[in-house]
Amino acid sequence: MTETTTRDYNEKIAGRSAVADMVKSTIMNVPLFPLGSVVLPGGRIPLQLFEPRYTDMLSRCIREDRGFVVVLLREGLETRRKVAFYDIGTYVRIVDFRQLDNGLLGITVEGESKVTVVRSWQQQDGLNVGDVECLLDEPRAAVPEAFSGLVQVLRALVRHPVVKELDMDLDFEDARVVGWRLTELLPLERHHKQALLEIQEPIERLRRLETLLDELEQR
Repeated sequence: MTETTTRDYNEKIAGRSAVADMVKSTIMNVPLFPLGSVVLPGGRIPLQLFEPRYTDMLSRCIREDRGFVVVLLREGLETRRKVAFYDIGTYVRIVDFRQLDNGLLGITVEGESKVTVVRSWQQQDGLNVGDVECLLDEPRAAVPEAFSGLVQVLRALVRHPVVKELDMDLDFEDARVVGWRLTELLPLERHHKQALLEIQEPIERLRRLETLLDELEQR
């Protein structure tokens, strides 16, 4: 191997090792839903389904009482078959579904746990599926006084009617919950949202959020 190839290989192995330290042993085979948004544990997001690959997926999920994994798009559009997505996402469950006024099928999903996609492939109908492992649960932590400003930002965001309609359980004293919801709701670039999603330490996520929020306010 060349020096560059060896370095790339070692970095890839190191990355796999770092993820391996964070995962549980259970592997699930589940549908993957690439989106331009993220959802984290306890978060909710409404979706409109109209493509056959996703309406069929919904039917199977309801019939088999199972969920699917939301992964953030790295390249491509939600409606295209050829896309690239990040390999750490969130396993979600369907908590509501109904026919919308526009004739489309609307569902609301809620995040259960973060997962890493071990391998993925695309079925003939265009549905992405994969083998995933659940990441270890993040440790519960109280919000330090130094980050009380982030709590106030979240309180303001959740007063928006669209967010209120999602009827999410919120614990403003839990650093995990505050960080998860701000990651979902703040107007951050995709790569920042993904980086925040992948953090396993709640206080570290709050530090990163505070820095990103300062950058937003300076624009």
